[in-house]
Amino acid sequence: MRILVVTNFMPDAAAPQRGRWVRDQVDEVRQRGVDADLFVFPRGRGEYLPAARRLRALLRRERFDLVHAHYGLAGWVARLAGARPLVVTFHGTDVRHHLVGHLSRRLAWRADLVAGVSRALFEEEDGRPGLPPVPGSAVLPCGPDLRRFGPQPRAEARRALGLDPEGRYLFFPANPARPEKRHDRAAELAAACEADLLSGGAIEPERMPLWMNAADAVLVTSDYEGFGMAAIEALACDVPVLSTPVGIAPYALGGIDGCLCSPFDLSIWSPVAKRHLEAPGPRVRGAARAATLSAGAMAERVIEAYRAVLDN
Repeated sequence: MRILVVTNFMPDAAAPQRGRWVRDQVDEVRQRGVDADLFVFPRGRGEYLPAARRLRALLRRERFDLVHAHYGLAGWVARLAGARPLVVTFHGTDVRHHLVGHLSRRLAWRADLVAGVSRALFEEEDGRPGLPPVPGSAVLPCGPDLRRFGPQPRAEARRALGLDPEGRYLFFPANPARPEKRHDRAAELAAACEADLLSGGAIEPERMPLWMNAADAVLVTSDYEGFGMAAIEALACDVPVLSTPVGIAPYALGGIDGCLCSPFDLSIWSPVAKRHLEAPGPRVRGAARAATLSAGAMAERVIEAYRAVLDN
């Protein structure tokens, strides 16, 4: 089987983790014997039509059994280039965005397989519509590469990052500039708990496990998430997670003592966060749950979906 993966969601200096999960999935698919090539094009409004022309030329020169686009606008590039059969995985913002979301929902009816990274993407969330109920739709997360994530002594992680070994730290793993991530909620909680708030955004992927392990708890305060990779990465480190019920969080955190999945309410979140901040070494039993959502496990689901599309 030879496939072509199309995406424009690649990292840069401001967001070194952007799109890492797509590359992780491609690596895992390759390790399972699938011949997978990448077609990557730059971000920006003026890049889509030139990318579609280049992709059309590539598809005329070379034969692929299937094209898999990640994110809605990359899916449109593949569609305009004549890619068939076409699988499109939608990741969240491409569905919920006030402009791009409309285009993504139209594309869903034009793909041979429409996939969301969580069931939440097929439902309305925070007043924003989800993907349409296209027959045969699938849930195909990417999943994190858990070989990079695992429990480390909190003191060692803090020492490596130059943090106070006795500090009270809550970690907001997203870019504070993204309004849907709701940094304001995380800041409000940290102030109420008299804790320092550590924030992500420009952290190198290789150092993210250190930040997870250095924290007393990880906060996912988003209005919406397509999947919610950070929560899974934190669970793999056995670090407590407090999350709004977005993306995969209801499944990932359900039944894990010490984690919270609830709409943001300071009176509910604050006691849970304080308990972890005051514990000598706050940990939860999250690694086993995280393993069910790893990049490897999700790649096997994706390969099954490829075979189903080709069989049809």
